[in-house]
Amino acid sequence: MSRFISFCVCIVFLVIPLTGCGKQNKYTEVTLTEVAHSIFYAPMYVAIQQGYFEEEGLKITLVNGLGADKTMTAVLSGDSDIGFMGSESSIYVYQEGAKDYVVNFAQLTQRAGNFLVSRDLEEEFQWSNLKNKTVLGGREGGMPEMVFEYILKGKELNPSSDLKIIKNIDFGYTAEAFSAGEGDYTVEFEPAAEALELEGKGKIVASLGVESGLVPYTAFSAKKSYIKKHPAVIQSFTNAIQKGIDYVATHTPDEIALVIQPQFPETDRKVIEAIVERYYEQDTWKEDTIFQKENFELLQNILKDSKVIEKIVPYEELVTISYSEKAVKATQN
Repeated sequence: MSRFISFCVCIVFLVIPLTGCGKQNKYTEVTLTEVAHSIFYAPMYVAIQQGYFEEEGLKITLVNGLGADKTMTAVLSGDSDIGFMGSESSIYVYQEGAKDYVVNFAQLTQRAGNFLVSRDLEEEFQWSNLKNKTVLGGREGGMPEMVFEYILKGKELNPSSDLKIIKNIDFGYTAEAFSAGEGDYTVEFEPAAEALELEGKGKIVASLGVESGLVPYTAFSAKKSYIKKHPAVIQSFTNAIQKGIDYVATHTPDEIALVIQPQFPETDRKVIEAIVERYYEQDTWKEDTIFQKENFELLQNILKDSKVIEKIVPYEELVTISYSEKAVKATQN
């Protein structure tokens, strides 16, 4: 009898570690590369901090790609499973003839998230003030720069001749260059724009999101082969993002700021709250992740207007909405 008890005890001690190992491996690991780390993407950070990805069986490793070009490179090379960036990058890759091109499966933002910051702290801003001035812009062919030029043309300003736009500063370093004295204006995402104001280095004078109207600014995408091989992962990922969107839509800026603060440990919570409220008031985030056809067509019209593409790419080739539609139904149940 004592031998039997001893045997059972041994079995128990053997099983416990194995059970623990099972728990450690219950998540599917996914590498997500984001174009930038910004409060602009609050619903995604809510999904991370609230554990929505874990609820869906995913363990997310978040990487800052520091620009759409580098983010797309990470996805194409396989270093990243999912990319979060402007959908113009997927159009470029498709038109270059890639066989395993990138498909957009979930949209997050529906307005530009950057702001025009002036060096003149007392300026009464009008768009005509930009004439003969120098602006730190974005990368040529990137969504931030194209939307900025789209706005300029609507304000009867010629981006090529009426002002000088510097486009060769790496994404994420324009605020640093501006602080060092370069340029009369700079185009910045948050929290960089707010930080320049708090430091007395600049003044936010215009919201590009308000001026440009509804634009499909950022979306989640993956290679066609990855989506085909891992449809359950894509569905679970989209479900988690939808939960993040739902949380943002039903909570106050203060509550949202409290949740996402760990993503921005160097930024005061009241500053995060002010930024979230600014984005909230300008209707930055969609109610769902469904990437509508008319939005994709608007994006391509902006690209054609900027002369970075000549031909329109079929919506059905580069966008799938089936995962987003199922996510909406799942979160409503």
